[in-house]
Amino acid sequence: MGVCLVLIVLAWNVVRLWSTTAAVVMSVVAAVLPPIAAVVANWGEDH
Repeated sequence: MGVCLVLIVLAWNVVRLWSTTAAVVMSVVAAVLPPIAAVVANWGEDH
């Protein structure tokens, strides 16, 4: 979760000054990381 917050803060306070597209991509990555982490963490629970 900390990585996601750092990505969003950096994207909209630093990176957007140079590239709005890169800031949007960083935000999308930050939004996708938690669901992926949950799937990976629960991958072998049913076996």
